[in-house]
Formats: sequence, structure tokens, C-alpha cells
Amino acid sequence: MGVFDIARRTGAPIAGGASRIWLRFYLNEVGPLVSLLTLSLLGYGFFALAYEVGAGSTAALDRKLLLALRNPANLSDPIGPPWLEEAMRDITGWGSVVTIVVLTASVCAYLALTQRRRVALFVLAAVGGGEGVSTVLKLFYQRPRPDLVPHGMEVFTASFPSGHAMMSAIAFLTLGTLLARVERRRRVSAMVMVLAVAMTLLVGLSRVYLGVHWPSDVLAGWCVGAAWAALCWFVALQLQRRGDVEPTGPPAK
Repeated sequence: MGVFDIARRTGAPIAGGASRIWLRFYLNEVGPLVSLLTLSLLGYGFFALAYEVGAGSTAALDRKLLLALRNPANLSDPIGPPWLEEAMRDITGWGSVVTIVVLTASVCAYLALTQRRRVALFVLAAVGGGEGVSTVLKLFYQRPRPDLVPHGMEVFTASFPSGHAMMSAIAFLTLGTLLARVERRRRVSAMVMVLAVAMTLLVGLSRVYLGVHWPSDVLAGWCVGAAWAALCWFVALQLQRRGDVEPTGPPAK
């Protein structure tokens, strides 16, 4: 495939030799290298953390951080005003299965209606595959939920890694990257990615604040979720380079 074909599919400008060279360099060198490096580092971080958790090395720090967020006189009372606890329950819902399913389905419907059906299938596979990975990891590690403080909400699955932290990283980072590429203005694209990262971090912090996860669970969820998002980005670049997905930019009028 020629550079002009790639540029049409990606929505990138084709004027100027420098633009054409950068486009080819990005699709074939920079993008894949950065995504694979990110995948490797975060994947190593997850398995290293899982080893430390299994060895009990994180137990003391987990307990210390969890207790730091509670009233010493009443462990059922998280620190801060009552509205903060209620806000944390709302925030933690951003990473729930229902929210992720509705968000993903809405984005996929939009992509399908705007003639980007293969991109919609890719997003569906990325988020759906991440949910499958989360389930397998929880079943494999079977870490009990924290029993040090009362839980601020009902929980039904194992603790490691945090599914909310992992799925919010997968969904928000994947969709944030997609939206950032649709927007041509760099400031707006940067804002979209900042919001995606901020929402991911807030979901993870809310799980610790509510006492339903150890801090190491959340850190592991962030690692594996972001690693999965990096893998999906690498696959997307390969599909884009081969012309197997539609452009993510605005459709031609």
C-alpha cells in the first residue's frame, strides 16, 4: 500500500514530503515500537507485582494504606465528609460491567452508523477480550477481598487484579485514543487523553477508598489493563497499515 492510500485511510495530510515520511515512519516504526515497549514494561510490572503479592511482600503496605483511609476510631467510616464517600460510590460505578458494556455498545453503534464497521468490531473485540482476561486472572489468583475494614459496597468476585481498575484502563484508554485521533486539534486530543487517564485513576482509587480492594490489586489492574490497551493499539496499527480498518477521522462529505 502506498503512502497516499495510508494517508487517505488515516485522515492524515499528504502534502509535503516531511508529512509523508513521518506517516510511514509512525505506522511502521514509532507506533509499533512504543506500543510493544509499553506492553513489555507493564506486563513485566504485573507479573512482578503478582509474585510479590503471592510471597506476602505487599501485605504490610497494603494494610497501612487501607487503614490510612479510615477513621481510626471507627473502621467502617472512611476519612472525609459523607459526600466524599457517596461520590466515590458514583465514581467506582464508572468501571462497573454495566457502565463499560453500555459505553462500548454506544461507541460501537456510533462507529457502525458512520460507516466504520471494522473499527467498531475492533473496539468490541478489544473491550470484550479485556473482560475475558480479567475473569481468567481473577479465577487463577483467587485472592480474597480485604477483611481489614468493612466494605463500602457489595462485591462478588475475587480481589486480584481489580476488575474495575483493569476494565476502566482498557475501555477509557482505548476509547480515549480513538477520540483523540478523530480530533485534529492537539490541545483537544491532549485533553481527551488526560480525561481518560484521570477517570482510570479515579476508579482505581475509589476501590481502595471503599475498602473493596487492596492497593496492590488496583495497581495490578492498572498494569494489566494498560498493557492490554497497548497490545490493542499495536494490533490497530498493523490493521491500519494494511488498510484493514477504516479511517478514524471524520468521513468525507
